[in-house]
Amino acid sequence: MNSFHVGKFALVLIALLFGSPAAHSAESYTFAIVPQFEQRKLFTVWQPIVDELSRRTGFNLKLVATLTVPDFEQELAKGHFDFVYANPYHIMREGTRQGYIPLVRDQQALRGILVVRKDSSYKTPAELNGEKLAIPSFNALGASLLIRADLEQVFHARTVPVDVKTHSSVYLQVANGLIPAGGGVEKTLREQDKAVQDMLRVLYTTREMPSHPIAAHPRLPAKVRLTLQRALLDLAATEEGKKLLQHVPMSEPVATSMADYAPMKKWGLEAYWVD
Repeated sequence: MNSFHVGKFALVLIALLFGSPAAHSAESYTFAIVPQFEQRKLFTVWQPIVDELSRRTGFNLKLVATLTVPDFEQELAKGHFDFVYANPYHIMREGTRQGYIPLVRDQQALRGILVVRKDSSYKTPAELNGEKLAIPSFNALGASLLIRADLEQVFHARTVPVDVKTHSSVYLQVANGLIPAGGGVEKTLREQDKAVQDMLRVLYTTREMPSHPIAAHPRLPAKVRLTLQRALLDLAATEEGKKLLQHVPMSEPVATSMADYAPMKKWGLEAYWVD
């Protein structure tokens, strides 16, 4: 074997063992999504968005999805995620620990809803005292924490929460008459099949709150955070981006900060949080 072929063989071996220099040039970051959908739908919705953000930023963004919301909360509390799309209350709770920094949210506010079957006899939330309440997770903000707080504090109705894992499951459980009422949010109800929506009635709607943010861990340099924020806002300004983000749903992304979420600290939701 002559020296040319020896040298070529060595380069191939190095590339196989360590990857090419170009493969390691991009900065790599995790991009975690709270389990808002079952896993297959979550990846269908988010993978094209993350891929496009990788292209626009030059970062190597890896989409991460835990199986359950409690798993997500544990990893978030340990600071294992670089970027996250999360419940606003998750971000607030981590403000004094991991200190995730909100970057972008939907301009449309989030409101929790209490749903019952359309043919249900319930006329007021007060009548649900002692009844089961389907929720997507104990610590879901609009669909659980705020709904349960309002039921007890406003309507003096203490319900029995049943964790059915996803918003879609909440609506199906109620629509099929398996659980008399459920907590959700307006955005996710609009995402359901029309047949399911037609079987439900909104009994109560909560006050408004800022939508779920995409946030960054403070260990990331400011330049990296701003690059991702700018890429998201630029993506949202394109027709392709609007089509991708409408499935989140995030129809009109805007820049945000922790100041937008600060008023929620006075709502007394900590009493309903489950560790």
